[in-house]
Amino acid sequence: MPPQEVAEKAPPHSRLSPAPMVAPAVPLTLDGSSVLHQMFRVRWTAWKKLSEQQRQSIVSEASAAWAGLENHPEGGSALFSQLGHKGDLIAVHFRRSFDALNETEMQLARLELAEYLEPSHSYVSVVELGLYESSVQLYESLLEKGIEPGSPQWLQAEQEKKEESAQAMAPRLWPEVPPHRYLCFYPMDKKRGEVNNWYEEPIQERRRMMRDHGMIGRRYAGKIKQIISGSIGFDDWEWGVDLFADDPLNFKQLIYEMRFDEASSKYALFGPFYIALRFQASELGTFLAGKTPPYAPPKNSESAG
Repeated sequence: MPPQEVAEKAPPHSRLSPAPMVAPAVPLTLDGSSVLHQMFRVRWTAWKKLSEQQRQSIVSEASAAWAGLENHPEGGSALFSQLGHKGDLIAVHFRRSFDALNETEMQLARLELAEYLEPSHSYVSVVELGLYESSVQLYESLLEKGIEPGSPQWLQAEQEKKEESAQAMAPRLWPEVPPHRYLCFYPMDKKRGEVNNWYEEPIQERRRMMRDHGMIGRRYAGKIKQIISGSIGFDDWEWGVDLFADDPLNFKQLIYEMRFDEASSKYALFGPFYIALRFQASELGTFLAGKTPPYAPPKNSESAG
């Protein structure tokens, strides 16, 4: 029997068929502002040994420099008086690039005040918006059309979706430091354990959990301003979370409620928490005098939520 006839009469199950196309595991994400958190301890003993005239000169230079950073056109900077033993001062900077962050960091290092500040911690990240909902919808639509993942058509569709989303979400991607009195910052990971591994869950399941997770946060709109930044490849954790509010009890209420959410209860790992009170550059002298600086939000500042 000719070879071609053998092939034609082979049973159907012996013929190789292409593997079914599946949606990619990685959701689309948008990246925005570069973010730097700096934590310092004040060298109080050395600072108190200075004369009043020396302290006033140092405060005058630093206050002027910080006033300019607060109003930086790429997102601004903010000073916070830190609670607890982890440090005394937190500086938060939002910029358009790592280069701009580095320039800000070096500018502060050149100040005479830097001699009396000891770095206790820092965190580098970029504002990140995850597009789980849009990603799953896009992937399913492309698969239904028979478009192969990774093909030029597929990549073009992804790029168009990202550009469309980035334009619609520009205010969230490139925020200013929110004006509220209290800051809660913490880093976090998603579990990669033997039992619960976030990265092995199907993208549809992760989409569902993140949708439910987000519904809790929406209930705190108007009370808390939340900014999530991605730090994979930049720092020791996968994300940094900044919460800003005028009532610090809102932090406790939100984070406690989220502990019962599946995305957190099964898959979240949390790093150290940092709590601090904001003050303006003009009150730096009050802070360095060992007093709690007053704070009035800047005029025309953005609202919470």
